[in-house]
Amino acid sequence: MHSLGLRTDGYLPLAHYGALGDGRSVALSGADGSIDWWCVPNMDSPPFFDRLLDAEHGGRFLLQPDEPFDVERRYRDDSNVLETIFTTPDGRARLTESMNSGTAGRLPWTELARRVEGLEGSVRFNLVMQPGRRGNTVSPYCSTIGDRPVLHVEHVMALLVHSEGVRVAWLDEGVTGEVVVSAGERRTVAVIAGRNEPLVAPSVEEVDERIDVSDEAWRVWCKGVRFEGEDRPVFLRSALALKLLLYSPSGAIAAAATTSLPESIGGNKNYDYRYAWVRDAGYTIKAFLTAGLQAEAKAALTWLLDQLRHEGTKVVYTLEGGAVPDVMELDVAGYRGSRPVVTGNAATGQRQHGVYGDIFETASCFVRSGNFLDTANAELLSHLADECADRWRTPDAGMWELQEEQHYTMSKISCWQALARAVELADQGQLPTTCRDRWSRERDRIAAWIEAQCWSEKKQAFVMYPGSDKLDASLALAVRFGFDGRERLLQTLDAIDRELGAGPFHYRYSGMQEEEGCFLACSFWMVAARAQLGYHAEARARFDRLTAALSQGHGVLPEMVDPATGAFLGNLPQGLSHLAQVIALSVLNEEAKPK
Repeated sequence: MHSLGLRTDGYLPLAHYGALGDGRSVALSGADGSIDWWCVPNMDSPPFFDRLLDAEHGGRFLLQPDEPFDVERRYRDDSNVLETIFTTPDGRARLTESMNSGTAGRLPWTELARRVEGLEGSVRFNLVMQPGRRGNTVSPYCSTIGDRPVLHVEHVMALLVHSEGVRVAWLDEGVTGEVVVSAGERRTVAVIAGRNEPLVAPSVEEVDERIDVSDEAWRVWCKGVRFEGEDRPVFLRSALALKLLLYSPSGAIAAAATTSLPESIGGNKNYDYRYAWVRDAGYTIKAFLTAGLQAEAKAALTWLLDQLRHEGTKVVYTLEGGAVPDVMELDVAGYRGSRPVVTGNAATGQRQHGVYGDIFETASCFVRSGNFLDTANAELLSHLADECADRWRTPDAGMWELQEEQHYTMSKISCWQALARAVELADQGQLPTTCRDRWSRERDRIAAWIEAQCWSEKKQAFVMYPGSDKLDASLALAVRFGFDGRERLLQTLDAIDRELGAGPFHYRYSGMQEEEGCFLACSFWMVAARAQLGYHAEARARFDRLTAALSQGHGVLPEMVDPATGAFLGNLPQGLSHLAQVIALSVLNEEAKPK
């Protein structure tokens, strides 16, 4: 990868970003040495660096060679510590980046650390640390407290900590400078930040040491991931990405770490995904359980059940818990001119029956892993099953959060799934049995309704909703959910491939070819469905083609891909993409075992 032509109109291709995180916030580091996204102190806080959405005026943390360079990039094995090697006409240097943790876990402040080591010759790096103005809604400024310059952005206070030999100049709104390393030399630069809290000022030696402490912590965590075989490195990379999206203060799981990255360049389908959807949380909990990560799964499930108890059945919650704010548009240019740039999400007020299936599948997976439901949450789930049994006949916005309410087939299957799992949990003694027979009757009624209303002889497939000719790629999930009817499900998969397939990728549903890219999770769901129906070799080949088509990235998956160019689209890291990959790998691994 060469420095010339890396950016278009100041924007880096999304595939050229790596993600750093500490269980609270996530930073996106570009292959050209520019950190272009970081929200402080939490993933859903306002951005401190936001060049990702505003190339001209956005904030950034730049460490970049001052002459043309080539780039090699990789994560350290079994770690979220990122390494980039820059080769210039005069030398080679390695940049190591980490969102640091301590020996006892997550630090009570945010620490974004960058270490530069000279490998050959000499390399001079330009240094810029410039916070963003959030569409001119804040005005950063510097002050001096004691003998230390401090940067302020509204309620955020930040320090720049650096090694001796790093030349810096504090300006009104940030820092510029340079870092020069020759072979064998090492320099470290870090931003320490907090919001409305006293700020610790660690020594640069402590910060530098914590890069390796953090790396070791990631390696130890990976040792606890239960997955063996040749696909373990790919599995671990997705598990590590999902771990970044686990908001450790509460146990919530963010759908993604960014807002407003477009689903098509120049388009207006730009959303804020820095919240916790029940669907994504449920799928991610299952992925954690599959990987043997009981602590993460338990924390996320407890958070989810607490939200249901205190906030009621909603589609999405904030990371701390509670209702997601309404959508607010910001006066920001947008990634490659794609507007609007927003905070908040309109899905919070929608009715989606899929949440019932997601919740009960999650509880069922938790129990199948040898765990137990407590009495209070068993009662909560019992009431939720009653609610599902009453409401399944009503229309909803569907999995894809559409404005037009319909009797979406996938929503009905999700209701069937919820009641099927509720019956199983009752039979296992995990739920009260008072309404068990009613759940069983409604489950069977839903199955009969789907078979009678949602099958199209013309399409030879289950359609998106009764009377429609549209297809919906999410119906591949029906196989994993255990919905009956092998032949009809297989025919539906074939129809999805014919009408929604684009190379190794798939569009979400009919008509999306003109509006957005292909949705990665759908293609991984198709892999898992084929494998579970017994077509292991075909599923394996599909997975390998997907992996090859995504190889331009660093293992950080977006929401969507342009099938014509391979360009990444949508918010990232995208939890749903990573967990779909994890589940596909788990199914392939399980189906490959001798029976």
